[in-house]
Amino acid sequence: MSAFVHEPRGLAKFHAPEVVFGPGSLAETGFAALRLGARRPLVVTDPGITGAGWVDRLLGVLRGSGLVPVVWSDITPNPKDHEVRSAYVAYEEHGCDVIIGIGGGSCLDAAKGVAVLAGNGGDILDYRGVDQLHHPIPPTLMIPTTSGTGADVSQFCIVTDTSRSVKVTIMGRALVPDISITDPTLLRTMPEWLSAATGLDALTHGIEAYVSLAHNPIADLHALSAVGGVLDHLPAMFEHPDDIDAGAGMAQASLNAGLAFSNAILGATHAMSHQVGGLLDAPHGVINGILLPHVIRYNARSEPRRFGEIARAAGMYVDGMPGEEAAELLAERVEKLAATLGVPAGLGALGVTLEDCRTLSRTTLEDACLTTNPRAATAEQIQELFEAAL
Repeated sequence: MSAFVHEPRGLAKFHAPEVVFGPGSLAETGFAALRLGARRPLVVTDPGITGAGWVDRLLGVLRGSGLVPVVWSDITPNPKDHEVRSAYVAYEEHGCDVIIGIGGGSCLDAAKGVAVLAGNGGDILDYRGVDQLHHPIPPTLMIPTTSGTGADVSQFCIVTDTSRSVKVTIMGRALVPDISITDPTLLRTMPEWLSAATGLDALTHGIEAYVSLAHNPIADLHALSAVGGVLDHLPAMFEHPDDIDAGAGMAQASLNAGLAFSNAILGATHAMSHQVGGLLDAPHGVINGILLPHVIRYNARSEPRRFGEIARAAGMYVDGMPGEEAAELLAERVEKLAATLGVPAGLGALGVTLEDCRTLSRTTLEDACLTTNPRAATAEQIQELFEAAL
């Protein structure tokens, strides 16, 4: 925890990649890769992105710049340790250099995992925790096709340890991509459930970053902008995937959320969500949407004023209202939004049982995201939160 919260007040560090943003920006990928020294880039993606046609579009851009790309597309949601290992083998066998991730957070995390192994060797699970990388990694370029994970700008890499059925967090400044290319037109092929899940993930990023023990004034600006942006644009994007303005607004909100949490870290919602995702291989953003209101209520006892500020950024009239009351209204707003997006009311609908809650609470304590939660939590308190969310 000390690495996050004991730096002198007033000292703020902010890590961000070069950001290329806007409709049509996918066409810039070849130039961007060349700037990173690419000759034979490895493109890490999944069958859904391939089927949507974006990989072929990307390959055309890369080849048009004289590059010889290699594609690895065997990535599944919540990327598995063995998938990262296999992708790394392809990187080595083909003599690749720059690593390009295109897809949702799973593809981008897998691409980062390949970079970790390419620069440091060993096994991907060796690097769980904070700043465990001791050697440089190859250049990375990330292209998100969803509006919420923030993996394209963050210093996080989340991988499922299949032997224990838990997600592990790998974190460090080296994992901040060199270049992030956000083309809002790529969001149009998201299915409704994925639009909902990633949007709720972005909302959680903004809220947790703002109240994190590691928050700073620069990250705060991005966090509040993300909260307002998600609430302004997610419902419209969910209802009308072809709404260009809504898509661009959500892409911007996702980018802001990623920059916020990459620098301020997260909290109990993510620490808990990672455990459920590892156990059930369930959509991360959906789990966040269920857990977030419960964690807001829990954390509001430590940070009532900042939750009032979040509620104000969310467009809620809370002037003069005690912080805990504003936090309750915010929690209710999140619950209503999640319900509108079709998210189940409880974890039980995803398959979590009362018996699971004890195990999940213990593994939550191992997650790096919990270290910056604004209110300390014991295993018993976390178990109570899981049970309340059933």
